This record gives sequence, structure tokens and C-alpha cells, in this order.
Amino acid sequence: MSALILLALIPALGLLAFVLGRSRALSAAGGDPRRLHSLPGHYGWHAALMTALPALAVLILWSLVQPVVIQHETGALLAPEALASDTAFTLAMDDVRRLAEGLDRAVAQGVMTADEAADVGTAAATDLDALKARLGQVGVALGSDLSLQSVDAAQHYRELAGTGAMGRSLAVVLAALAGLVYGLTATRPDLRARNRVERILLGALMLASSIAVLTTVGIVWSMFAESLAFFRQYPAAEFFLGLTWSPNFKGGSELGVLPLLWGTLYISVIAMIVAVPLGLYTAIYLSEYASPRFRAWVKPAIEVIAGIPTVVFGLFALITVGPLLRDWLAEPLGLGNSGSSVMTAGLVIGILNIPFVSSLADDILNAVPQSLRDGSYAMGATPSETVKQVVLPAALPGIMGAVLMAASRAIGETMVVAMGAGAAAKLSLNPFEAMTTMTVKIVSQLTGDTDFAAPETLVAFALGMTLFVLTLGLNILALKIVRKYKEQYE
Repeated sequence: MSALILLALIPALGLLAFVLGRSRALSAAGGDPRRLHSLPGHYGWHAALMTALPALAVLILWSLVQPVVIQHETGALLAPEALASDTAFTLAMDDVRRLAEGLDRAVAQGVMTADEAADVGTAAATDLDALKARLGQVGVALGSDLSLQSVDAAQHYRELAGTGAMGRSLAVVLAALAGLVYGLTATRPDLRARNRVERILLGALMLASSIAVLTTVGIVWSMFAESLAFFRQYPAAEFFLGLTWSPNFKGGSELGVLPLLWGTLYISVIAMIVAVPLGLYTAIYLSEYASPRFRAWVKPAIEVIAGIPTVVFGLFALITVGPLLRDWLAEPLGLGNSGSSVMTAGLVIGILNIPFVSSLADDILNAVPQSLRDGSYAMGATPSETVKQVVLPAALPGIMGAVLMAASRAIGETMVVAMGAGAAAKLSLNPFEAMTTMTVKIVSQLTGDTDFAAPETLVAFALGMTLFVLTLGLNILALKIVRKYKEQYE
């Protein structure tokens, strides 16, 4: 039974438990709900939760443990060269999974019978090319280095996966039935069903609120661990203080982060110079001056920009903005002749961020109580003075959040930079020269057939960790600014 079917079966069993639990509670009370501690629906929810939660926990735990066990058991059958390094083992296991899935697909599509797929190990001993051809009919491409050990491992993988699927289905159903029996047995008139249900829901809410924190911890730990592996192979001082970025997988790399950091900050500053004033002025006009009819048309039109894919903005920067800046400004002023430049990427990212600033700031300005405006008008202040001295200070924390979101998006933008700013890592004040950012280099260092253990690959995690610390610093700075002005306003 597949995991999707089990996911559909668990709510169905929970619904059945709800009906049975509610009916049992009413029956135990002689049909009089007043004799029950809680409402009948609470007893139904209690039985449903007792049925669904254990089954869901077993399904999640089994899904996490099974792949690890299968990989451990299957990996022992691989050739010795596949066990020489973590990278080789990962690639070999990918081939095993692809081969096992190909055999299952061949059986499903009628290219092979189940018996032929089960005996493919002995058949492959004489003709691996025939196996590749038959699996190629179902869209599975196998490499030229396919070995008998990989075929045997794939067969063992299929056997373990089949056994695991059967065991998972049985365990989930048994857990659901055990929970159902317990839920119905515990259903008595004096059962505090409402209290139990509320505690379970409170735990679910706490778990949901902790997901973001746990995700952040996981992200930081993954980057930190790989960054340590990088700094064991490459000096940290040269990484943080080096002025040259020149990776070379053959050796002799210079991996100084300062050119990338400069390009990231340069492009982000230009983007914020464009986005913040335009977005904030747009929000002030729509919130304080525009008529409801005009606002109903203009605000959705501005927010359409946020739905445009960034690759489209990249093409816009490459085809339109870059040549325009080159022909009208860079070449006449003698500042360069490249269509890819910091100014190109900065302007386009700024335009991309206008809806984020304007939409969030507009909602925040509208959330300021009207009584503050009325009090300002009663004191004789003009609309512009009210906006400057009352509305903006009241909305400052939210506006800073909008600006911070736009800044984070500008720092993390990749596609527009790759297509509009180029890939040159350099230190220059000329905004019409091609430069690049840390995010672009993270992608480029992890793209292609590279050795994952090499410093030139691990440096991507060091760049990611540096970028994380940079954005964290921006958050702390924004928080201090908000607290300062908020205290002054209060």
C-alpha cells in the first residue's frame, strides 16, 4: 500500500472513529447530552485523534527510518570502489535507486514480467546491454559503467522496499485500530474529552510554531558543518580578507570573499535606492491621498509586478535595460561598453521590489488608527504634516519590516544578477561595470560534475553562512532602529 493511500486511509479511519466515539458517548449517557462532561462532538474528536495520531506518527517514523535501513543493507553489496568515498557511494546509490525504479516501471508498463524482473540479476550476468535496452524503453537511462554489483544491489533494494511497504501498511493500520479501540474504550460520560482535545490541539499549535525555529536551526547547522569542512582545507583569513576570487578545481584557487561581498552590497544598495522611495511614496499616496476608486485600480496593478517570474526580469535586464544604460549613459560618459553591469541589475531588482515595499507599507499605514489622524487635524495640522509627524512614526516598525524584506530579497536575488550584472568578481566603484554576487557564485560552485569534498565546492556553504550572518546583522540593526524610534514616539 503506497504512502498516499495510507495518508488517505488515516483521515477515513479518523472520521469513522469520530462517528463511533460520538455515538458511544451519547449511548453511555442514555441519549441525554447533559449527563456528559463535554459536548458529544468532543468525544468524537477524542476518538478521532486517538485513532489518527498514532497511525500518522508510525507512518512518519517508518518513512524516516526505512530509507536509512535500506541504504545501509543495500550499500554492502556495492563494488569496493563505490565505497571508497562518500561521493562515490552517493553516486552509486543513485544508480541503484534509478535501476530499481526502472525495473518497477518496466513491470508496470509490460516491458518485463514480474518473474523476468526478479531474475534480472542472473540474466544481467550474460547481457547487461540487453538490460539497458529494455529499461531504455521506459525512459530509464543507465550509464556505461553499470556493474553486476549494482544490479544485485538494485534487486535487493526492490525486495527490501517491497517488504518495507508491506510492513509500513500493517504497522499503520494496527496503530490506527489500536488507537480506535482505546478511544472507544475510554469514552465514558465522566471523561474530560474537551480537556484532552484542547491539550492535543495546544501541542499541535506549539509544534507548528516551532517548525520555523527548527528549520532555521537545521539550515544554520547544515551550513555551519560544511563551512567547518571548508575552513579545514582553506585558510579562513584568506577567505575573509582575500581580494581575488579565482576558483580552480585543478588547484591553486584564490577564494577571497570580498569581491563577492562588494558586488552583493553594491547591487543591493542601488536596488534599495530605487525600491524604498518609490514604494514608500506609492504607499503614502494610496493610503492617504488617493480616492477609493483610484486605489482599487492602481494597487492591484502594482502588485502584478510581484507575480512576474524573476527570470522574466532577468531577460528584461539583459535585453532592454542593459543596452539602454550602455548606449545612453555608460558609453557617452566613458564609463564602459558592457550591457551587463551593477546599475542594470540594481535598477531591475529595485523595480522588482517596489510591490513588496508599497503593498506592505500601504497595509501598515492603513492599520494606523484613524483617531490619530483626527487628533492631528483637530490641532490644525495639514495632511502632509499629519503623515510626516503622526502616521509614519506610528507605522515605522511595520515599514522597517517591509524595507528589511525588500533588502533581504535584493541580497538573495540570483537570476536577475546572473543575467543583468554578469559573473565578474571584482572590486570597482564604477556602477557600469559587470560584477557578481555571492548567491550567483553559490549556484555556480555547486553546478556541474564536481567533487563535493573539494574546497571549490565547499566554499558555497561558507558563502551561504556569510550571507546568513549578513542578513542576521541587518535584522538586528533594523530591530534597534525600530525600538529607538518607537520609544521616542511613545
